[in-house]
Amino acid sequence: MELSNLRPAEGSKHSGDFRRGRGHGSGNGKTAGKGHKGQKARSGATRIGFEGGQMPLYRRLPKRGFTNRNSKTIVGVNVEKLERFDADSVVTVDTLLESGVIRHAYDGVKILGNGELTKKLTVKVNAFSEGAKAKIEALGGTCEVI
Repeated sequence: MELSNLRPAEGSKHSGDFRRGRGHGSGNGKTAGKGHKGQKARSGATRIGFEGGQMPLYRRLPKRGFTNRNSKTIVGVNVEKLERFDADSVVTVDTLLESGVIRHAYDGVKILGNGELTKKLTVKVNAFSEGAKAKIEALGGTCEVI
């Protein structure tokens, strides 16, 4: 026996596509699998966070802070991470994703100035810090804001 051969015991699994409440002969008649009485046996489920009339947790806790609806999630990439690209190559958001420098682009990518760069590159991203721009252009590279 191997992990790839494991199966549930015969008859232990039931599909969920049978019709409930269609008589005793169906095996799921009368209470239709809901037990006897009680709130969960009735139609009309309670809303999320409802605690039976008790003051719910989300109303007991104090309100703190502020979330700006217009904020953007910018991914920062240090100049040292651009060393993996070949000299004279064009670095874009897509090439950063493909090479594994970043996992997600979210709302944009900003190149930051931490580390050293030894290659001439053409970098096309959403934003640059002053230090990063100076390091890229000092080697003859170009910085383009998309």
